[in-house]
Amino acid sequence: MATTEPVAKLVEAFSKLPGIGPKGAQRLTYYLLRSPVEEARALAEAILALGEKIRLCSVCFNITDCDPCLICQDKERDHSKICVVERPSDIPPLEQTGKYSGVYHVLHGTISPAQGIGSRELKMKELLLRLQDGQVTEVILATNPNVEGEATAMYLRQMIQPLDIRISRLARGLPFGADLEYADAMTLRQAIEDRQEF
Repeated sequence: MATTEPVAKLVEAFSKLPGIGPKGAQRLTYYLLRSPVEEARALAEAILALGEKIRLCSVCFNITDCDPCLICQDKERDHSKICVVERPSDIPPLEQTGKYSGVYHVLHGTISPAQGIGSRELKMKELLLRLQDGQVTEVILATNPNVEGEATAMYLRQMIQPLDIRISRLARGLPFGADLEYADAMTLRQAIEDRQEF
C-alpha cells in the first residue's frame, strides 16, 4: 500500500517496539492521525523527556529523574536490606506488594555467556562497593527463575558470602489460583522445597 513518508516512518518506528507487529504499528499510527494534534505532541514530548531527563541513580542504578532516586533518598526505608533485581522494570511489581521496605540494586541484565555478557557488563562491582560499609545486613536475590537468573544468583552468592551478610532468595512455587496438573516439574519441585508451616 502506497503511503506518505511520515506515515511510513512512524509505522516503521512503532514496529521496532517489543510486542508491536506491523499491523499494530499501523493501527497506532492511524490512531494518532485521527487524534488531536495536542495528543500526538504530548506523546512526542513524553518520549523526548525519556532521553533528556531520565538517568540512572548513582546508588542503586534504577532509572530516575533525580539523583539519588526517590527510593534511595527515603529515610523511612530499611537501608540495611538490598533487593537485587535484573532490570528497573522488576521494581514496580515488588513495590506493589507493599511487603518490601528496603532498597534496591539493579544489575541491568544477567550473566549470559551465549550473549557475551559476564559479570563485568553488569553492576556487580557497584553492588560489592555498597556492601563494604557494614550497614547492609541482608541481600535478597530477586533474579528471574531461568538459567541466566540462576547463574547470576549463584555468582552473586559466591561474591557476597565472604562478607558475612545474610543472603536470601525469593521463594519459588505455584502462583495463586494455579492447578497442579498444569504446573511444570521445576515449579512443583520449588513449591515442595519452599513449603511453609500451615
